[in-house]
Amino acid sequence: MADQAGTDQADMGPVFDGVRIGRPATGALLTEGYRTMEDLPANLDELLPIHGVGPKAVRLLAEARGTRP
Repeated sequence: MADQAGTDQADMGPVFDGVRIGRPATGALLTEGYRTMEDLPANLDELLPIHGVGPKAVRLLAEARGTRP
């Protein structure tokens, strides 16, 4: 089954582009059109308003990127 963004539900596991951020955050990012770390904004704090993406997910993404939020 595909959602409105065309992403298969099976793709919405707990890992986003190799970073284990949890299923809600991964699903939220995929639904918003982010597919890879390179797709994310330079300032990861811009992701916080997205329902399902919290401070922990932003921190984990920043650590994977080698930056701090």
